[in-house]
Amino acid sequence: MSDRVTDQVSDQVSDKSPLLEQPGAVEASWPDQGVAAHYGDPMREQRALEGAGGLVDRSNRGVLTITGPDRLTWLHSLTTQHLERLATGQGAEALILSPTGHVEHHLTLTDDGTSVWVHVEPGTAAALAAFLESMRFMLRVEVADVSRDYAVLTVFGPAGGDLAAQLEGVRARVEPGSFGSMDLIVARDLLSGTAAELVRRAGGEQGTLAGMWAFEALRIAARVPRFGLDTDHRTIPHEVGWIEAAVHLNKGCYRGQETVARVHNLGHPPRRLVFLNLDGSVDRLPAHGDPVELAGGEQGASVGFTGSAARHYELGPIGLALVKRTVPVEATLLAGGVAAAQEVVVPPDAGANVQVTLRRRNLI
Repeated sequence: MSDRVTDQVSDQVSDKSPLLEQPGAVEASWPDQGVAAHYGDPMREQRALEGAGGLVDRSNRGVLTITGPDRLTWLHSLTTQHLERLATGQGAEALILSPTGHVEHHLTLTDDGTSVWVHVEPGTAAALAAFLESMRFMLRVEVADVSRDYAVLTVFGPAGGDLAAQLEGVRARVEPGSFGSMDLIVARDLLSGTAAELVRRAGGEQGTLAGMWAFEALRIAARVPRFGLDTDHRTIPHEVGWIEAAVHLNKGCYRGQETVARVHNLGHPPRRLVFLNLDGSVDRLPAHGDPVELAGGEQGASVGFTGSAARHYELGPIGLALVKRTVPVEATLLAGGVAAAQEVVVPPDAGANVQVTLRRRNLI
């Protein structure tokens, strides 16, 4: 990860979540300090999220609001997504790219009729707000970093929408999320009460309140990349499959569009996201940033880097990695020295008008 992204992610909302006071809560480490890794039984928590459903505290994420009559057309012009006619209550993913097409921010957003609510990776809200402020010019928009006042809760399960219905303090929601979840942005002083009510509505069974270990395992299993973990400062949208989820290919100009268009119409991205089935006989997981090498290849010859890794309650140890496009799809890999069979997420022929179809499971 670049120093720039590391600095952003390390700038956390300083207050720890009140849900860390729940019995059995163990705080997560980087990049999710301030919220729970688990509440005593991460495997049970995973099963609960995939079964009846449950709740994950992601209140360490940054939250911004954008108000004013020009907010949607302005964001439409700045991001990769088609937003000028975004319907009230509809959610979307969007990217902000560098002039050379590298991903600088990943946004999850929704409009409530008067404001666009955006949530982003921990520690990145201030940098995003500063960039947006620099691009206001004479337009009728106001940007506010409200991370101190609002928090993100993520609901899983077939009845997620019903569980969250008519909850006081809910300001925005994205339904469904990218892998069968729904994000709620709630007033931070209502966080504990909202979480307790969601758990009560879900039946209050053990494991209904789940931590980031469970969330990450399900995210990785669904082949969903995470900005700052499965990306670096050189990542372009085609490499990780965001060309479907967060990029609209038939809209007006935006910063970095030339790179997107060139890869889509004429070439292929230099790297591709892969899913890793890690060797379960090894008692450790590869760390973020660990080099990926070809098994049996020249020692020390890196072909990529490890992004995320977790232990899944059914699949065992799994991960995501970003590797060179030319790596054979059938090759066994070594991720931080741990053997891994790879599964294609983004195919080697992505781009050049090839449709990218990600094998994401619907967790609802």
